[in-house]
Amino acid sequence: HRRFDYRPKTDPYCQARYTFCPTGSAIPVMKEEDVIEVYRLQAPVWEFKYGDLLGHLKIMHDAVGFKSSLTGKNYTMEWYELFQLGNCTFPHLRPDMEAPFWCNQGAACFYEGIDDAHWKANGTLILVTTISGAMFNEMAQWVKYDNETGIYYETWTVQASPDKNSTVWFDSYECSKFILRTYQKLADLGAVFKKIQTNYTSIILFSGEPIYLGNETSIFGPQGNKTLAAAIRDFYNPFKPHQSVREFFVDLFKIIDRVILNHQFYLFYNLEYWFLPMKSPYLKIIYEEVPLPVGSKASFGV
Repeated sequence: HRRFDYRPKTDPYCQARYTFCPTGSAIPVMKEEDVIEVYRLQAPVWEFKYGDLLGHLKIMHDAVGFKSSLTGKNYTMEWYELFQLGNCTFPHLRPDMEAPFWCNQGAACFYEGIDDAHWKANGTLILVTTISGAMFNEMAQWVKYDNETGIYYETWTVQASPDKNSTVWFDSYECSKFILRTYQKLADLGAVFKKIQTNYTSIILFSGEPIYLGNETSIFGPQGNKTLAAAIRDFYNPFKPHQSVREFFVDLFKIIDRVILNHQFYLFYNLEYWFLPMKSPYLKIIYEEVPLPVGSKASFGV
């Protein structure tokens, strides 16, 4: 996933259904000698729970919690879409614009408190490691860097087949990937994680080798490829970015239908368009184990 120099200003056209990070606050500077507990937080995305055809899907949202021993204060940190999931996955086709218009950004949100009831009752709230205040402060610097340079949300993982060692053409970039990066950063700073099983949700498309098509200008610009531009617009036409989570999944099933009938998918990734020659089983939503990291620094015991 490409890193960018800065986060672009959001276009006023992009309106969020829910405010992003409404109670967010700056990450505090901890006293270096503080001892901070780190919690793994995971819960089902509740809209899925009640969508009839979605009840059996393990669609989870991940976050990380911190508790300071010196102050007794709790904090939650998570990463999610600025304009909700539909906008990160589907573009707007605007009558006044040739190219599909994307309202796609993701970012970290940090706020005081852990909603224990939410995470405990419906999912997971479990201690994974303990760190010092100094390590927490280093992590906070890294979060700032990660946030300013990793700006686009990417819903899909694209790989060659369901095999464990299959080629991954494109990796997703969403809430769980941020949590995994955070854990890895803490491990590199010397955190030692407990030996517990940790699982994450991925939405995977299966495709032969992707074909590079170009960027917005080369496809939709004045010297662009009119046929290709029309095919991409046509592909995205049935899908609506402004929608509830449930409507998003109805669109997802429309996509599967198209993808299976035509063996094709147009992917927009790091500001470039790719053609995916789709193949069976086309799409899978999986909930699989990703182990907690082992740091690059030598450390002993748990």
